[in-house]
Amino acid sequence: MHVHVDHHQGVRTTVEISDSQRARLLKLAAERGEKGFSRLVGEALERFLAEEGSRKERIQNALGLEGTFGNASADAIEASVRRVRSTWR
Repeated sequence: MHVHVDHHQGVRTTVEISDSQRARLLKLAAERGEKGFSRLVGEALERFLAEEGSRKERIQNALGLEGTFGNASADAIEASVRRVRSTWR
């Protein structure tokens, strides 16, 4: 199925979605009192893009921590993780 998405500034594009996704989007849009689901798709894209930017920032921050623990701290954290993992089933 091809769906035309018309977001706030009127940019149109074609996106392929399954019949199931289309049905779920139409149901949700109807529950919100909307005729179509363009606004829902726009909201989903905004959330995805924000999360993706946030994810990249978190990765960069984590990579920046490399080498900030001393050997004793790193060993203590590793031992703690091993203890917790040993209790997982």
